[in-house]
Amino acid sequence: MSVEGLAYGEGKKGIMATEKGAFGSSLFWFIGGNLMTELELKYGCNPNQKPARVFAENGELPFEVLNGRPGYINLLDALNGWQLVREMREATGLPAAASFKHVSPAGAAVGLPLDDTLKKIYFVNGELSAVAAAYVRARGADRMSSYGDFAILSDECDESTANYLKAEVSDGIIAPSYTDKALEILKSKRKGSYLILKVNPDFEPTAIERKQVFGVTFEQQRNDIKISADCLNDIPTANKNFTDDAKRDLLIALITLKYTQSNSVCYAKGGQAIGIGAGQQSRVHCTRLAGNKADFWFLRQSPQVLNLPFKADIKRPDRDNAIDVYIGNESDDILNDWQRVFTVKPEKFTDAAKADWLKNFKGVSLASDAFFPFGDNIERAHKSGVEFIAQSGGSIRDDNVIETCDKYGIVMAMTHIRLFHH
Repeated sequence: MSVEGLAYGEGKKGIMATEKGAFGSSLFWFIGGNLMTELELKYGCNPNQKPARVFAENGELPFEVLNGRPGYINLLDALNGWQLVREMREATGLPAAASFKHVSPAGAAVGLPLDDTLKKIYFVNGELSAVAAAYVRARGADRMSSYGDFAILSDECDESTANYLKAEVSDGIIAPSYTDKALEILKSKRKGSYLILKVNPDFEPTAIERKQVFGVTFEQQRNDIKISADCLNDIPTANKNFTDDAKRDLLIALITLKYTQSNSVCYAKGGQAIGIGAGQQSRVHCTRLAGNKADFWFLRQSPQVLNLPFKADIKRPDRDNAIDVYIGNESDDILNDWQRVFTVKPEKFTDAAKADWLKNFKGVSLASDAFFPFGDNIERAHKSGVEFIAQSGGSIRDDNVIETCDKYGIVMAMTHIRLFHH
């Protein structure tokens, strides 16, 4: 935030500044730069929504602005995402990261090493630190949706992560700390305007949270329920054998859903979300949407996609869009204009070829933020290699859902936890 024209005075916390704006005189405390109690924003969700601000009712804001100027949606992404990665770090013991867009994660992951295939589909050269691997996985889950994302890290942002982010289209980042080199790299991004937030990792919000809608104030207990392996103990299916990897992936999926706009489901594999469906009124539509994203993630690993003959000078967003269109049902759109992105015209990725590759898709975990009302969700999940499921249970059709799981040998836990997020 620019502090030009502010009136300054010394205070015992640091430097005090006052500014007259749309809300009257605003008070800011700056500590080491930009930590404050109140921040006036350019506008709210949309440009016509003025004035707009964020403020701490008690004490200071739990973040510090190191570079750039935050927007309303930036802060919603940052603060929701920070809670997600902090909980994922606690549940798995691994560095965690998320890629947020419009107050839902496009991807979330922990910092496991990448094999050669994942390095190729995520466009990684060289070795990565654990926190960098977590972010690369999170962004790689759905690169189309992660375009212009907000990056969220559970651990210190290092040079490895900053170098990867520098080449990606991203609006900002929040992390508990930054190395000097990482900060230098990120401050050079977007002509020096890249938003960099430093969160206070020790901050804990009050137990009660509030929001206003149409002049009415809503108040509730903050959703501080802990997601742990204990919520996977009630297994009503015939198959009761969760692998350790499946347990980890289900925890990742459940914690991701806790901060995803409902209805929501999440497919996960290998320590990361691979398909997230958010904000759908119908749960089976959500399952289909997320399943299609998971299928795309796996199809990107097929030799036919890995070997696409891209031009050397193609920009990353154009390449990502071309892959997405090529895999989808409108591939003729890119094949009829192949000279723009390819050196030679690729062969069409036929439905038969895609189906043949997807036969290898196995070991996928699926979580839901509430119960599956019908077995049709399980039928769709099975088509995307799902072998492990966690959902709340409590539907009058639980028997049908269990029966459908047993039909395919799927192991399913009923968590008895609903994770609606609005």
